[in-house]
Amino acid sequence: MTTVPSPALGSPAPRAGAVYDRGYRPYDGPLGGRSHARWALWRLSVRRVLGLRRSWRQKVLPWSLLAIAAVPAVVEVGIAWLLRNQPARLAEFSFTTYRDYVEVSTALLLFVAVAAPDIVSPDRRQRVLPLVFSRPLTGVDYVVAKVGAIASVVFGFAFLPQVLLFVGQMVVSDGALDYLTANAAVLWQVPLAVAALAVYYATIGVALGSLTDRRLVGGVALIGLTLVTSVVGAAAESTVGSEGTALEVVNLLDLPLVLRDLIFLGHIHPDTMLSGVPGGAVLAVSAYVVVLGSALAVLLHRYREVAL
Repeated sequence: MTTVPSPALGSPAPRAGAVYDRGYRPYDGPLGGRSHARWALWRLSVRRVLGLRRSWRQKVLPWSLLAIAAVPAVVEVGIAWLLRNQPARLAEFSFTTYRDYVEVSTALLLFVAVAAPDIVSPDRRQRVLPLVFSRPLTGVDYVVAKVGAIASVVFGFAFLPQVLLFVGQMVVSDGALDYLTANAAVLWQVPLAVAALAVYYATIGVALGSLTDRRLVGGVALIGLTLVTSVVGAAAESTVGSEGTALEVVNLLDLPLVLRDLIFLGHIHPDTMLSGVPGGAVLAVSAYVVVLGSALAVLLHRYREVAL
């Protein structure tokens, strides 16, 4: 028979457990479905991109981009204001146009290279994706929220300076209503061109960021991809001279600018790639769709399962 040793003399008796009320209460608010979860994920991603509720270091890049993007509009409106009493000189002055303002600047490219991996790579590195998908979210919802967050911020930063330029030009012109009537087409051309640019780079940036759990690697991959393809496209153009070649379509950096020309001008500008190439417009639109489709396919493949 096995005997159970009795507690030694003088040893303290085991203490009973205790429950303390720390004020934790179950959530009793309204419960949303997939749309609410998708909206919450988008909102949190935008907040992270803009550096809201984060240290001041996280706010420097996005708000510096907005300041840099607004410089041409401020200069244009400022000089136009100074020349408002000299109609002849004002008519000859043109610092930038709405078409030229839709461009792939270095600041924009760097912003996407930093922001896009920042909203997807940490989720994979910190292994929080199973927790995210414990909510009524699917892989498609996750992709839509993340790409939509980057595209929304890029659109806002590229569109707000255009609004500043348009309103400023109306103010300094002789007749605000006349200026609005004469430039009414800009009201749909600018949003459409900016949206094409924002969705393009947001999708590619998030797709590359989803392939790694390190933000730096995702950012370098985006910069490297755009720079390498631009060099290849420029090399292809230099080999044929001014006639242009269909091989320029590999230049992923400037591909959205061809769509910009089609939106603003209805044709490819001579200074834009694929100018002079037969069927260049159709080729550019097709390449744009293929690149977007490929990036979305990568994203949907990466987030096809809950156990990631």
